[in-house]
Amino acid sequence: MRFFLLFLTALFVWPQTAATREITDALGRKVEIPDKVERVICSGSGCLRLLTYLQAQDMVVAVDDIESRRRQFDARPYAMANPQFKSLPVFGEFRGKDNPELIMTLDPGTQVILKLVGTGKGTVGMEPGELQGKTGIPVVALKYGNLGKMKEELYGSLRIMADVVGKQQRAIAICRFFDDHIADLKKRTADIPEARRPSVYLGGVAYAGPHGFQSTEPTYPPFRFVNARNLADHTNPKAGEITSTDIAKEKLVEWNPDYLFLDLSTLQFGDQAGGLYELKTDPACQTLTAVKTGKVYGVLPYNLYNQNFESIFADAYFIGTLLYPERFADIDPAAKADEIFTFLVGRPVFAEMNARFQGLAFRPVPLK
Repeated sequence: MRFFLLFLTALFVWPQTAATREITDALGRKVEIPDKVERVICSGSGCLRLLTYLQAQDMVVAVDDIESRRRQFDARPYAMANPQFKSLPVFGEFRGKDNPELIMTLDPGTQVILKLVGTGKGTVGMEPGELQGKTGIPVVALKYGNLGKMKEELYGSLRIMADVVGKQQRAIAICRFFDDHIADLKKRTADIPEARRPSVYLGGVAYAGPHGFQSTEPTYPPFRFVNARNLADHTNPKAGEITSTDIAKEKLVEWNPDYLFLDLSTLQFGDQAGGLYELKTDPACQTLTAVKTGKVYGVLPYNLYNQNFESIFADAYFIGTLLYPERFADIDPAAKADEIFTFLVGRPVFAEMNARFQGLAFRPVPLK
């Protein structure tokens, strides 16, 4: 009897081995994680955005320090829709510069670290294996991808992340949402002859901070989705040899696009610098026909802490209504933006975001 009682006591007192499962991350690493994951952290530019898309943001127990900054010109819809991120503990610096000591002292602790790698210049901070070794916490590597040639990387990471946090059906819905909107945009404009497609240029694109009007994006997704003639696109014969995202003023004058678009992230420079200031004061810009005729329009920043896919789609629908009004007659750009924001980040934030950028989104930019 005594032996039996000791056995029962041991059965209930001795620690039981937690159930685990194995997943394969975006680097092909086999990672053992808890069978049921309820607490995570997201490392790297845009990782928390993807988790928000999956409606699993409540699992986050800490954030990197970009979430605790209060910036006047913040245009990340996922953060605007989740102000609670600002009050969470900080586990490291932004862009993946993680602090193992801080991670290990989190209370409650994280069960899995979701870490983006290869977001342009390789992994920032520790490699996944090194971080896992220093913290003793499983690290699942992900790749951010995009809506173009690296779409499968994006979709693959969404599926991996969804498998970790138990949101597999939501991942399927997100990928379908992206595919359906890309198809809708392209279908509306696919049969428009080349000669009827206006020439366009986007200036003021942010890259690791704000830039002036010469900063552009040759593969800007909204232009490609609506089949606009982006004069900076490498596939456009008029573009010539462009090896960077900065366009010479002389080249812009030579192109003289039908429409100009201003990425409103450039407003972070203030009133005496940046893309808007250049459009108002630079003699080269003053020669452009679009400036003279008022065909300069503001669009939502899309490249803040990696690509904001929701803003990409919102901008694409606005640009479509402007260039091809008869093909987008059923679209109200602001309402469409909020429809997209609501599905992806859980709340309509267009008005709030637009207010941060002087109300210049989706309207002509005043240059006088």
